[in-house]
Amino acid sequence: MVQMLTLRVPTELRFLLPPAGRTGTLLVVAAVTDTVGHVVQAAGIPLTEVEGLEIDGTPVLASTLAVDGNLALKAVVRPQDAPASPPRFLLDVHLGGLARRLRLLGLDAAYDPDANDPALVKRAAAEARMLLTQDRGLLCRRAVRAGALVRGAGTAAQLDDVLDRFAPSLAPWTRCTSCGGLLEPVSPQQVASQLKPGTRRSYQHFARCTDCEQVYWRGAHRAGLELVVARAEEVVRLRLQSAGLVRPVVVQATQL
Repeated sequence: MVQMLTLRVPTELRFLLPPAGRTGTLLVVAAVTDTVGHVVQAAGIPLTEVEGLEIDGTPVLASTLAVDGNLALKAVVRPQDAPASPPRFLLDVHLGGLARRLRLLGLDAAYDPDANDPALVKRAAAEARMLLTQDRGLLCRRAVRAGALVRGAGTAAQLDDVLDRFAPSLAPWTRCTSCGGLLEPVSPQQVASQLKPGTRRSYQHFARCTDCEQVYWRGAHRAGLELVVARAEEVVRLRLQSAGLVRPVVVQATQL
């Protein structure tokens, strides 16, 4: 015996469906033992992207057994709350560039290129981190408690998507982009041994990572990064405005 369901998918999630089903209505067949959550994920949509489910207009849990009828999905509402406040992120191996950009903005973005999928899921749960990935299979793992499918083909587009989805308060220039540790201001004398002669002559203001001890200063690349920060602040500001929320876009920034 099988159940026949008509899957009704909102516009925001239709890109996840097979091309033939991207009109938003998809007929699916489910076993009597299948849950509606299984039906949705079998169609290619991780439950992390779904805010709510309804069968014939009645709200149901993902654990509800599938029955004949219309199964309507509601996409996650933006901005979305993360498991912790301020949010903590964990990125998979393919999002190293995004991790560095999030750290530039002062966000807690953990990244381990050697971590496999089970290790990522375990760490995200243990540290109350939002798991960021473009791997739908990873997000469909049963043990994933909080995750997000990152949209975008490049780092800039991915950053826009994450900031739009979570609208976190930013603290630019306060974290090490290499390891994510916090930066502290230091005098030129404190870091003289780590600097090249030209850098010592040209700059007076420095910061050092409290974890890996990498040194930062306002170098020639600063102008390009300031554009990244300005864009990030605008994305967060627009999302907060559209949601009618009032909270700081920037909570802290270094004077570096």
